[in-house]
Amino acid sequence: MATGRFGVGETLGALNAALRPPPPPSGPGGSVWFKENSARNLRSRDFLAPRGALQALFGDGQVPKDILDGVAALEGPGVPPIQKCTQTQAGLALQLERPTVFEQVLSSLRGYVAPQPTSSTSEHSIILDCVSLHGPKGPDALSLSQLRAVLVADHLAQALRTQGVTVYQVPAVQDPGLRDFLQQLKVSWPSASETSSAPESTVALKEVLRDHAAVPTEDLPPGVVCKVSLKEFLEQQPGLEGFDPNLDICLVTEDQLGALTELQEAAQHHPRNVPLSHSDKHLVCGPVKVVGSPTPLSAPQYYRLRQSQMREASVLKYGVDFVQDDSWNEIIGALTSAAVKFEMLSTAHRSQMSLDLEHTSISTKGTKSGAFVMYNCARLATLFDGYQRGVEQAFSFLGLYPAFPDVSELDFSLLRDEGEWLLLFNGIIPFPEVLSQSAQLHVSSPGIQITANTKAVCKFLVHLSMDFSSYYNRVHILGEPQPHLFGQMFARLQLMRAVQEVFHSALATLHLPPLSQI
Repeated sequence: MATGRFGVGETLGALNAALRPPPPPSGPGGSVWFKENSARNLRSRDFLAPRGALQALFGDGQVPKDILDGVAALEGPGVPPIQKCTQTQAGLALQLERPTVFEQVLSSLRGYVAPQPTSSTSEHSIILDCVSLHGPKGPDALSLSQLRAVLVADHLAQALRTQGVTVYQVPAVQDPGLRDFLQQLKVSWPSASETSSAPESTVALKEVLRDHAAVPTEDLPPGVVCKVSLKEFLEQQPGLEGFDPNLDICLVTEDQLGALTELQEAAQHHPRNVPLSHSDKHLVCGPVKVVGSPTPLSAPQYYRLRQSQMREASVLKYGVDFVQDDSWNEIIGALTSAAVKFEMLSTAHRSQMSLDLEHTSISTKGTKSGAFVMYNCARLATLFDGYQRGVEQAFSFLGLYPAFPDVSELDFSLLRDEGEWLLLFNGIIPFPEVLSQSAQLHVSSPGIQITANTKAVCKFLVHLSMDFSSYYNRVHILGEPQPHLFGQMFARLQLMRAVQEVFHSALATLHLPPLSQI
């Protein structure tokens, strides 16, 4: 039987290897199997090798019995136990031993909800230089396209850290107003009050630049340290790429000097035992196009608009008196930050994105919004709060819920609802791979540009929220306080605990705190 954490990638790899007959076919060597995701298909199978792929491998599409038996008996690291593998009209259908999978996953949650980084990722460090934060500008000068770049960099930094990568973020934010705005948005970026460049480093760098100065320093305008001939410098640096060949004289200001000093210190002061990749890569963010606004909108104006819309939506849902409570200011702030981040991060970072300012999907009813995700996270908190009150209020009208038993005493064969398997198979099991994909950077690839899967976590959370919401609206998880129903209730609560921890871990990569009420 398979041991350790189950993985979709490991399972697909093992299934592909088991299905290919010796010698390997001369056709394409891509994956034959794929994981099912839809509720409809998951009713009868978990993995499928489509009929067309089988015909490419076996001519008539009929899998030899010995290979079929080998797939059905497949075991290995990361591979969950298999119940059956059958040839169908659609292809080769494989179904897992679901009660055993439930038991093994829900009995060892830590490997899924808080996966440990691999040794290959924990031995690297990266410097993230967010160009949109350079210069002494305040928040009102931050455009929506620049805000998008900041949010991408902030999420990428945290995603990399979850994989054990050491990340240095530059430049430190100088303007107090911009620092406060980013904190309001739940962006974790160093500020000038937290980091300060050593004066001797700045002086030393200034002297180096002046040695390459193209004109005498006494002829420079105020605020300019020196003029440097970039064309001459680049000619002396073979192998550099991604620079405009028409570059010539550059004015180096005090602000640019400070940014260079930060980069230099980040490169010099990282841990000696952690190799720093010196590959210079550009992660490009596409522009933000605004629909419904005749004039350009700054980042704070956009935030205030979404905040106002979120408050209005909350008043309509819960009533004006309820939303006037002081605690709702914090809730509205968290919902607004979530709405902004999901809007900005749900599109591939290289693509242009459109913002519809009149779009109402930021409410908790919009299934693709960050507010919808936060709302369902709060529903889980309410669920466990309700269970705890049932335990503590022994003589309440609802009766008594017993204390939660040890996980080893739970009967996971009682989890038979298709929504429960959706949450486990599409949410909990794949989550470690989602985190890994969101932090995957091919720094050794050719070319100056690089891409990152910065939309992976938002996309995952939206689908998890939809699956959870559908299940929660249909199934009474706590149930009546009857002893014969407690077994199923506890199995469901353990599943909900796993879903909640996945929510919390995923939201942490976005620096979004989970809500306890809404």
